Amino acid sequence: MNTTLGLRKFLDDNPQGIATIFGDRQRTWAEIGERVQRFAGALHGLGVKHGDRVAVMSQNNDKYFEVYLAVAWAGAVIVPLNVRWSQAENEDALRDCRASLLLADDAFAAMAQALSQTIGDLPLVYMGEQSAPEGFADYERLIADAAPVDDAMRQGTDLAGIFYTGGTTGRSKGVMLSHHNLMLNAVNSLGANLMGQGSRYMHVAPMFHLGNGGVMYANMLLGGSNVMLPAFTPGAVAAAIDRYRVTHIMLVPTMIQMLVDSPDIDGHDISSLEQIIYGASPISEALLDRAMQRLPGVRFVQAYGMTELSPMCTLLRPEDHLGENRAKGRHRSAGRTVATCELRIVDENNNPLPRGEIGEIIVRGDTVMMGYWERPAETAAAIVDGWMHTGDGGYMDADGYVYVVDRIKDMIISGGENVYSIEVENVLAQHPAVAQCAVIGIPSERWGEQVHAVVVLRPGADASPEELIGFCRDRIAAYKCPRSVDLSAEPLPLSGAGKILKRTLRQRYLDAA
Repeated sequence: MNTTLGLRKFLDDNPQGIATIFGDRQRTWAEIGERVQRFAGALHGLGVKHGDRVAVMSQNNDKYFEVYLAVAWAGAVIVPLNVRWSQAENEDALRDCRASLLLADDAFAAMAQALSQTIGDLPLVYMGEQSAPEGFADYERLIADAAPVDDAMRQGTDLAGIFYTGGTTGRSKGVMLSHHNLMLNAVNSLGANLMGQGSRYMHVAPMFHLGNGGVMYANMLLGGSNVMLPAFTPGAVAAAIDRYRVTHIMLVPTMIQMLVDSPDIDGHDISSLEQIIYGASPISEALLDRAMQRLPGVRFVQAYGMTELSPMCTLLRPEDHLGENRAKGRHRSAGRTVATCELRIVDENNNPLPRGEIGEIIVRGDTVMMGYWERPAETAAAIVDGWMHTGDGGYMDADGYVYVVDRIKDMIISGGENVYSIEVENVLAQHPAVAQCAVIGIPSERWGEQVHAVVVLRPGADASPEELIGFCRDRIAAYKCPRSVDLSAEPLPLSGAGKILKRTLRQRYLDAA
């Protein structure tokens, strides 16, 4: 059971069914199959061998969908790069995984060229819509010139993808997921009715993000259609739902807020939309209520997990948002575990805690990652006796519903993206005026959380909040940068061990607010 199973199935079962829709371009499963087999052959011709890493830097499009399949068909490993990262961050990931090839679309061709030169002649493939820039092989020409090849038929235990996620050391870690990891997550999704037969799923969450990828593989097993939007805007989403009769969509809460609060969706027929899957960051009860009122015919499903879990471990089903279950407060939970996962709440010594007591959420099952790419020590720290330590704090009620209350690690989730405070602090500390700094997450109606910095300046030094934010923007991705900065005249609060007490800073902000 591998990630090309869905394609093989529907080449036999429904070859003329619509597989992908991107703008005015539609392709059947038969057409996708031909293109995937030819591009897999082209990858072999470019020297890509079984197990080699093939990186992708692109906005959402139908070619990205083909690349996911073709890389697996060729027996290689896909590495979807975060398009919100800076060039330096993507360079670090490419060097770390020793990528054999980098594909890029129009939006990222220039960065790809710069990365190829910096790393040293990294081969490039252009997957955009214009003429291929200098130094790129052309995706369409490669498909036209290559002979189709047979599926490499990778085994379930083979590495399928490396998905980079933030690291508390300031460097990203490559999460290794096997074919079995990804496909078992898809089976869990189907078992929970996350997707339906004949569904039309809209890829508007970034295709590099495993939240989108997890739903994509599930939809592929059912032969559903895939509608791609390059980027999120409320008007574009509403227009695409109307035009293509989209039935399912995955959104982070920030997107839900923008969608339901926008007048741009008025005048569009979105009655085809059956289900919104949401996750990747906390959602406020007020926003959930507003969304359910604005979209009364739509079912809401929350998926909780992390990249290291392929990515899902619990689901909050539509019926838990309504009626008696809502009256019990279950709509505030992350739901119950999916079929193949076990979940425990443990104390700092990994001892299971009674129901209702808060501790760390840990998860066991065959969707737990293979490990972090070439990081054995960090893998051993994260997976203990088969249990993945999520770093999230929470509790489980008497009926098995899991409530996430905090993150034990100092991770901020802003707009569905993970931001690790130490990474931002390491950048701020490089500013010559900064003596002390701490980065925390504070509530944001738009982003769920926003990155907030508390800074103590060196004696006699001067720097404005705007200058410090600009300093960060030159060095890390924009979404990681502080959106607000407080300049403190007092030293930051410290524990007896000399650690900054971030919980005290958070409480100060909440008290002031």
